[in-house]
Amino acid sequence: MKIRPLTIEGAWEITPVQHGDQRGLFLEWYRFEVLEEAVGHPLDLKQANISVSARGVVRGVHVADVPPGQAKYLTCPRGAILDVIVDLRVGSPTFGQWDAVRLDEESRKAVYIAEGLGHGFCALTDGATLSYLCSETYNPKGEHTVHPLDPELAIDWQVDKPVLSDRDADAPSLAEAQKSGLLPDYATCVEFTSRRQG
Repeated sequence: MKIRPLTIEGAWEITPVQHGDQRGLFLEWYRFEVLEEAVGHPLDLKQANISVSARGVVRGVHVADVPPGQAKYLTCPRGAILDVIVDLRVGSPTFGQWDAVRLDEESRKAVYIAEGLGHGFCALTDGATLSYLCSETYNPKGEHTVHPLDPELAIDWQVDKPVLSDRDADAPSLAEAQKSGLLPDYATCVEFTSRRQG
């Protein structure tokens, strides 16, 4: 597999090698030692999730408190999604910026997102299925949301009418979340990650 860093520090795109013939195909979508070598630390798996969404559904932008945060390794085994990574780490050189990767059942790409980064996605097809591995179990008290349609972020979700949950629709803007102290600190995130290197 090939791993390349995205424009947001701590986010990576993984492209697997697919082996196909008349029977179908086989691929490795996650290898712990390959990821560890690329990102500089292991992914300690604690939870695995599957999300299925109708076309036009936008979920996010979500972020977990650091520590412990929640790193994620995601792929789309069915349909297609636009996976969006937002730098919500206050003090980061790319704070408020975002990058995106199309994940689908053809390229079979994956994305790795380190602790402290915001994550959201948009279903580009009906039945779009997202499978993801997490470094920590879900902690609702330690997770926060930034409005996915915040004009300051100006994320292009690639759909005309995004469908949001009530929680995401009522989420604060980036500026409001920062003012309320809901967002992770960049230096804290860097220190947290560096402690796991070695």
